[in-house]
Amino acid sequence: MKTLNSTPKKDGFRMPGEFEAHKGVYILWPQRPDNWRNGGKPAQKTFVEVAKAISQFEHVTVGVNDDQYDNACQMLPSNVEVVEISNNDSWIRDCGATFVKNDKGTLRAVDWTFNAWGGLVDGLYFPWDKDDRVAHKMAELEHVDRYRLNDFILEGGSIHVDGEGTLIATEECLLSKGRNAQLSKEQIEEILKEYLNLDKVIWLKRGIYNDETNGHVDNIANFVKPGEVVLAWTDDKSDPQYEISKENLDILENATDAKGRKLKVVKLHVPSPVLITEEESKGVDAVEGTLPRQEGDRLAASYVNYYTANGGIVFPTFNDPMDKEAEKTLAELYPDRKIVGVSAREILLGGGNIHCITQQIPQN
Repeated sequence: MKTLNSTPKKDGFRMPGEFEAHKGVYILWPQRPDNWRNGGKPAQKTFVEVAKAISQFEHVTVGVNDDQYDNACQMLPSNVEVVEISNNDSWIRDCGATFVKNDKGTLRAVDWTFNAWGGLVDGLYFPWDKDDRVAHKMAELEHVDRYRLNDFILEGGSIHVDGEGTLIATEECLLSKGRNAQLSKEQIEEILKEYLNLDKVIWLKRGIYNDETNGHVDNIANFVKPGEVVLAWTDDKSDPQYEISKENLDILENATDAKGRKLKVVKLHVPSPVLITEEESKGVDAVEGTLPRQEGDRLAASYVNYYTANGGIVFPTFNDPMDKEAEKTLAELYPDRKIVGVSAREILLGGGNIHCITQQIPQN
């Protein structure tokens, strides 16, 4: 594996849309007791269900710390590959590699700097050194060359692309003080265009209400396909989410993509507010330097945080009446894919959801 001094744009590589064909997907195993309650045991069961659901459609590789290797092998089905990848926590969407490909089908990895969603300014834990090596290890495991950005911080959950030159992101996240405060919005946009091979960035303002990642786009909006976007929505004007979603709707409906198309926007209603219970709060170790989990805190629940697999959509459910509605909307949006719901409260308690714990490898 080589570390390249060029950029994907110069070399003719682009980031494919998630709806394009995959070679497989990576997941990291949860165990961190100051983030996952009860030593990560309830979360591990849910991660197994997500891995099982996705493995119907494509190859799943689960990276795991050495001390959990035997446990993960025993809990996961035999068609899921388990490999040892040291990590600080299990958010591979954010710390893992972003893969780009060229017209010949050659794959390469983009290895952004990871600093736990804000570093020493407002990051969620310390240290994060193992997480920042995950992308490099993925490139090694996939036998692909990589581009490493030592001076640019980005998480995979903060970007979505249509594979045809358009990216959506939120200003709340990409312009936050804990990431690339030394760069202007224009400079950040230029780096994204160079390393993902883009012509256009559509800037939303904010992400889901109370999202501790500073508003990752993958919790509020996603490209269904080029020219079509799904947006997390509520009709409840008294909910703080309404104003955020309405502002983003106005931006998207007035935007054009890199090909000059107007975007079709489909609303995906959020569930009723999901709050941390006393029992859930007490199950998390309180550690200095890690964001606490307090009883009554509102979690950033959204059905938009789903994973688009080969022939399938794996989406989070919350034991809420809107679960059925979300399934129906996704079935209409993806008529050629099987829609599979996984009860995802345990992932949400850790601060993210199904999309956040996955990172796809495009088909080469």
